[in-house]
Amino acid sequence: MLDGASSISAYLEEAARLEMPALALTDHNNVSGAVEFHQTAVKLGIKPIQGVEITTTDGTHLTLLAEDNTGYASICRILTAGHTQNPRGNCQISWEILANNSKGLIVLSGCRRSGVSQAVLRRNLDQAKAELYRLIEIFGKDQVYLEMVHSHLPQTKHLLEGLFALHESMQIPLVATNNVHYLDKEAFPVHDLLVCTRTQTKLHDIHPERPLNGENYFACPKEMARRFAPYPQALTATLEIAQRCTPALELGKNHFPRFLPGQGQEAAAQLLTELTWSGARERYGKITSGLQERIEHELRIITTLDVADYFLVVWDIVQYAHQKGIRCAGRGSAADSVVAYCLGITNVDAYARGLLFERFLSLERAQKPDIDIDFDARFRDDIADYVYQRYGEEHVASVCMFQTYHARSALRDFGRAFGYSQAELSQLTKNITHCHADGIRSLLKRLPELRRHPLNQPKYAKLLDYCGAVAGFPRHIGTHLGGLVISARPLTAVTPLQPSAKGVLITQFDKNTIEDLGLIKIDLLSLRTLAAVSDVEQILKPRGFSYDRIPHDDPQTYARLRTGETVGVFQLESPAQRSLQSRLGSEAFEDLVASVALIRPGPIKGDMVEPFIARRRGLEEVTYIHPKLRKILEKTYGVVLYQEQVIEIATEIAGFTPGESDRLRKVMTRFRSHKEMESIGEEFIAKAVANGVEREVAEVIFSYIVGYAGYGFCEAHAAAFADTAYRTAYLLEHHPAQFYAALLNQQPMGFYPPNTLCVQARQRGIKILPLDINCSEVDYTADEHTIRIGLKQVKGMEQGFLESITGERRKAKFTSLEDFIYRTNVSRDVAENLILGGAFDWFSTNRRQLLWCVPTYYQNKQGSLFMESPVQVQVPDFPPLERWLREYSVLSLSADRHVMEFFRPKLPKAVLSSRAVSQRKQGPVQVAGLVIRPHRPPTRSGKTVVFLTLEDEFGLVDVTIFENTYKRYGEVLFNSPLLVITGEISERDPNQITTVVANRITSLVS
Repeated sequence: MLDGASSISAYLEEAARLEMPALALTDHNNVSGAVEFHQTAVKLGIKPIQGVEITTTDGTHLTLLAEDNTGYASICRILTAGHTQNPRGNCQISWEILANNSKGLIVLSGCRRSGVSQAVLRRNLDQAKAELYRLIEIFGKDQVYLEMVHSHLPQTKHLLEGLFALHESMQIPLVATNNVHYLDKEAFPVHDLLVCTRTQTKLHDIHPERPLNGENYFACPKEMARRFAPYPQALTATLEIAQRCTPALELGKNHFPRFLPGQGQEAAAQLLTELTWSGARERYGKITSGLQERIEHELRIITTLDVADYFLVVWDIVQYAHQKGIRCAGRGSAADSVVAYCLGITNVDAYARGLLFERFLSLERAQKPDIDIDFDARFRDDIADYVYQRYGEEHVASVCMFQTYHARSALRDFGRAFGYSQAELSQLTKNITHCHADGIRSLLKRLPELRRHPLNQPKYAKLLDYCGAVAGFPRHIGTHLGGLVISARPLTAVTPLQPSAKGVLITQFDKNTIEDLGLIKIDLLSLRTLAAVSDVEQILKPRGFSYDRIPHDDPQTYARLRTGETVGVFQLESPAQRSLQSRLGSEAFEDLVASVALIRPGPIKGDMVEPFIARRRGLEEVTYIHPKLRKILEKTYGVVLYQEQVIEIATEIAGFTPGESDRLRKVMTRFRSHKEMESIGEEFIAKAVANGVEREVAEVIFSYIVGYAGYGFCEAHAAAFADTAYRTAYLLEHHPAQFYAALLNQQPMGFYPPNTLCVQARQRGIKILPLDINCSEVDYTADEHTIRIGLKQVKGMEQGFLESITGERRKAKFTSLEDFIYRTNVSRDVAENLILGGAFDWFSTNRRQLLWCVPTYYQNKQGSLFMESPVQVQVPDFPPLERWLREYSVLSLSADRHVMEFFRPKLPKAVLSSRAVSQRKQGPVQVAGLVIRPHRPPTRSGKTVVFLTLEDEFGLVDVTIFENTYKRYGEVLFNSPLLVITGEISERDPNQITTVVANRITSLVS
């Protein structure tokens, strides 16, 4: 990591151009590129040789090459030991580890930093021989080569001559290698910067790992022949090693464990069948012939693909969660499966909804299943621990992910290497949005808020060049949000493992390559919404409330949704969703499923939203190009909205098998080449004509699905999310105080910050009770009409401080600030934050006076020889606005006032409140408020449109800013927390929640 300045594909393409028969990949202490290297090399007709350059415990380097899969497994075990037996980021391999894992390996004596080379450079041939004898003892003489690298560094000639002398005296063959870190010399400065980043040095610093020249480029065979002209046998040996090595990766094998140890596929299939039918009887009661046929169809595919064990493992995990009272919900395309529904893995009835199993799993596609399950975020790690205990730590690991260079990370890393201060780096990254590292210049030209950004200055041009050069390069390895792999073999035979920042072991392959190695990923994901609803259920349980028994036909819940007042509702709270809900007129669960699928970048860019709303409300006629489409598209009013519908259309119209139809979906959704699209289009039309459809109609249908399939959403996934969306809307309508408190306890989550949730709660008549050192619990607490702020909301609060406060309070309430400081272990900073947050207002409302006393109290607590009382100086309290701002700075909210209350009296009467604006349906308006989540989603036209929400003491106003206005006022828009918007109320739809289209923007604060 941070040691190569070119891509794997670039090296291999150059090797293919030069007609090289083989290439070896030897990254430092990792093999993360092995799968990509293997697949690309094979495609280009090059033999891939897997290897690694390791660091030994004495700090020297050694090169290992895998002769075959046995050698690759040895490398995996060696690297795992090196990473897990040393501090994170300091992989070192002991000679004992090498001795225990030497099978199938060819060892090269190493680069200039190897033990052999270092001894030669010190002119100590006896030591060099001792190093070689150690290698021979471990690996065998036939496996050892003397590695020659011509690096054009000082003493290179002496080093090569010394290695040749060792070759002659010990009869160990020479081999010429090229220590490649970039494709061509032009990339040397980028490599140097990456090394500076890795070693945390600046360009003007000296560090032993920084390269001394730009000679580590990919040399052609002629160049290598020139470098090693005195040692032709070293070049010949490269071909010898290539012939000895075979491609070491065994891709496509299934390493998933048998659920029933010692038993085969048949036993797993039998158990899965029994559990499925048992679950079907529980879910459906009577088993109809159609349901029986569907279940048998799914079980047949599952058995044929030999993935029954996978379903059983997931079922077992879900059962464990249920037994422990941990809420969970399956989602994604797995919800297309009736078997998954019968097993309790998902809560979407795929049979009743007519969902296609082949969207999830098909014989033609023969891909491994992928089931995503959301768990209560607080207990996701407990679920993972169960999997580790159930299958053994040698067989389970988290999947890694690679954080790649984007704009801000590249600016910070390279800016540090350039020697810029932290203050300067903060200015350089300010307002730089998330984009690829090579897109910074485009941002500077495109975004008006960046017109006067310092990066526009010529002195930063070189920095931007280097940032662009590393776009997409891996920066560091992390942990996938939820992916776990379980293996029948010890994982270290398939992938090296290393500790993550949190201490869990992760694979060296990410989700895109791990399955190619035969390891199936299970996604155990964290969802804070499930934690929130579990909390609400716990509060309401004494009343007999059950979250799972919430009725799906509650008219008050649908009435709430139709208002668009859905802040806090899962998936339906964004401004776009609130607007959609107010216009769609949701009356049934099906409307919510469509809602989840509609507000996505694709449907918005494809202009699907407006036609769907018009047809849903009867304002536009619903038509079908062909009668066979009615059954498929009826529930979406003739609009292709879901990916499953593409599969059904291809099956019904063109006679495709479900698997062939899914292939069509994938071709269209992944934007393949025009040639590939044309080919499958001709196939579709020809089969449709053969199926009795007129050619002209078939062509129109194909163009129709091509136009929509690129952004179609998985219906099963939408239905799974819609279920949670509806239930949270029910809680918002019927139990708002408990629901808002639960959401506040699970922050950060959702679209809005805590203060917005408090504003919304107050609009529902719920009183937000202030922080109180004697009354506030750790979490937010609620009854029917109040919410009390929890202690954990205070900035800097730690678990140990919370335990100290609550433990002392159980003994006796605090009687004063002084009493609190003496009795608890809370730090001075947090004590001051508690004061600013109002926790001691019961003792004194003068917060500045309380702050004045803090230093003396802490000095006395530390055992000052002379106990002092604070000097009795009457300090005036903070002015009201400053008091509010300080409270907001430590709580991220205010219990009783909104910042706009301080500005409202100074505003012209023409500036309306959100409440007044909401009562108007048209005309010019002015509105002011706190800016919430300005964002620029993709649009069909490609023009920039900014959406934001203004929050004031009465509620929210949504604002749309079109490109012309954005260009004029973008700098103010993204640099001021409080804005005054002058504009027009959108007249698009009388049912829509009020939206202001801005034509002038000014800052409310200087």
